[in-house]
Amino acid sequence: MIYYLHQFLDINILGYITIRAGIAFFIALLFTLFLMPKFIKWAQKTSSVQPINEWAPDRHQEKAKTPTMGGIVFIGATVFASLLTINFENLFALGAILTLLLFSLIGFQDDFAKIKKSENLAGLKARTKLVLQITSALIIAAYLCFFAGFNTDFYVPFVKSPLFDMGVFALALWVLVIVATSNAVNLTDGLDGLATVPSIAALSSFAIILYATGNAVISEYLLIPNIPVGEVSIVASALIGALAGFLWYNCHPAEVFMGDSGSLTIGAFLGYLAVISKSEILLLLIGSIFVIETLSVILQVGSYKLRNKRVFLMAPIHHHFEMKNWAENKIIVRFWIIAILSNILALITLKIR
Repeated sequence: MIYYLHQFLDINILGYITIRAGIAFFIALLFTLFLMPKFIKWAQKTSSVQPINEWAPDRHQEKAKTPTMGGIVFIGATVFASLLTINFENLFALGAILTLLLFSLIGFQDDFAKIKKSENLAGLKARTKLVLQITSALIIAAYLCFFAGFNTDFYVPFVKSPLFDMGVFALALWVLVIVATSNAVNLTDGLDGLATVPSIAALSSFAIILYATGNAVISEYLLIPNIPVGEVSIVASALIGALAGFLWYNCHPAEVFMGDSGSLTIGAFLGYLAVISKSEILLLLIGSIFVIETLSVILQVGSYKLRNKRVFLMAPIHHHFEMKNWAENKIIVRFWIIAILSNILALITLKIR
């Protein structure tokens, strides 16, 4: 809505993506800061608390009464701020909101089932959740291909031209990226604030990449594809603001957890941003912490099935360090540092073509 004020009231400054991204950031931030305490009180009153997995390290049992599903608040704040600031004629921005809504619904169903049965493993069945994720990702991929007219060229870092046209196989890649990233962030969300800051770092990188990709002058200078996705950086900025507000209550010791309604949605959204910015490969560096966490689970499960031996004391890998008696804050901050450094490296690659 704010976008159209510059047309009707001739306020040119409101037409700039950077200005509206800043407005979206602060709307989502303030909205989250205002609503989260109210949500925490409601969750405590209704016993909407986090069920703890019996296999988790002993220190996690003290978190059993911590409210969960905070993702509903900051995703809601993101959608609200985005709807107030984006240009509705941009189909990629609408696709971003569609992604947020579809995956937050899956996460909410999973969280609600866990809370209702007071059991961490009593959420949606793994197969059911995966089917819902693939279906939602397929809807998004089809939307990009058939409604937004998104091209199917495949790009890699350091190369200025597309390697080849993926054709119909692009849909499979896009679905894989969105679903895999959704689950990777979900695996990472195991300690207070652990997934939040790496998500903010990744969103910040993508906001910059999307703005550059959508700007004809900057994209030509950097030798990256010019696609009208700059408007999506406003939605990314809104989610950064909402996560900053959430971190105020989620930092150690956490007063609220994001739940699957938050982690599954953030991951899917990051996957969507990677797809529309032609950064599917660069996502591995931008989301390095999520990749490391996922690989640790794959290695642990694979090693145990093949050799009947464990690689880590416990997986995902943040639990491994907990079992080695690292302080929770030390694990969290060190993972944050890795995430920030890897995102700086990812941004540096934009100039190397």
